Amino acid sequence: MTYRVSIIGAGIGAQHLDGYAQLPDRFSVVSVCDLNEERGRKLADQYPGVTWTGSLDAVLADPGVDIVNICLPPHLHMRTLMAALDAGKIVVCEKPLVDSLEEADEVAAKVAETNGRLYPVFQYRYGLGTAQLHALIDAGLAGKCFAGSLETHWDRDAEYYSVPWRGTWAGEQGGALLGHAIHIHDLLPSLIGPVARVYADTATRVNPIEVEDCAALAIRMESGALITSSVTLGCAGNMSRLRLMFEGFTVESDHAPYALATKGWTFTARAPTTQAQIDAVVATATGSKPRYAGMFEAMADHLDGKPARIVDYDAARKSIEFVTACYHSARTGAPVDLPLPPDHPLYAGWLPEGR
Repeated sequence: MTYRVSIIGAGIGAQHLDGYAQLPDRFSVVSVCDLNEERGRKLADQYPGVTWTGSLDAVLADPGVDIVNICLPPHLHMRTLMAALDAGKIVVCEKPLVDSLEEADEVAAKVAETNGRLYPVFQYRYGLGTAQLHALIDAGLAGKCFAGSLETHWDRDAEYYSVPWRGTWAGEQGGALLGHAIHIHDLLPSLIGPVARVYADTATRVNPIEVEDCAALAIRMESGALITSSVTLGCAGNMSRLRLMFEGFTVESDHAPYALATKGWTFTARAPTTQAQIDAVVATATGSKPRYAGMFEAMADHLDGKPARIVDYDAARKSIEFVTACYHSARTGAPVDLPLPPDHPLYAGWLPEGR
């Protein structure tokens, strides 16, 4: 089946549209919906058969649209995805899915009520690098993970924050933890299992904005692995890196900030595992298409009833739960255990009082 898609928001939506365009047998993008006509038409005109509309209501009422792909600012996600589910559409939504655990649970109830399909966006999971690591784990060569480190070292200056909603609690709903490091913090448990505890410290040091642009995290996984995460928007350049120490090898990801798994990763054997054993498995690993194309390919397989390594609702809720725990830890100065209880003080949201 070929699924017909409308892209809602022509900013990051441009990269989503490119991902769909790499899968012409699986998807057909029929429209770009954006209130900014110039921007929306400019994107739509790059692809044959794609039209522009300024009306979300028209998209939701269109029987020729199967998938509504939401690429709007975070504070607009909840109302848009709920309306799309009510309209019977398959929903793809950029991160963060919603702005609180309370909203996440309301979304789950809506999905159940409408028998809907919802696919959150975490494109870091797709590409050759992650396929290689999964292959080594599946081959039994990894063993337990001892420790590791994550780095989200990006450069965001005053020009980036000239967009009115950026850098504000009302517009972005959070800072670097929510809008930038959320991808690598999702990737980690997708590889080595759930987070059990986090201690977070945050600061605003790079730009005169409301939200944090630096963070330092100490993370304990349910497996016992100890992970550190360093986050800043004040780097001279843009780099993301994941480095994990397993019994059988040490793995280091590629450093591309937005495409961490596109290229192959570096695996160094640890005795008694040999490099030859590692290299033999890595050589046979077949990666999905990277980033959005890989995620959309897995989604199409899942919609068609085929086995697929998808990003599901549970992953999106866990990412919201992790952010909630980080903000609570940063404000209390204490480590926070996960999962969070239903009566957690930030269940309804982490925005500071009055924001």
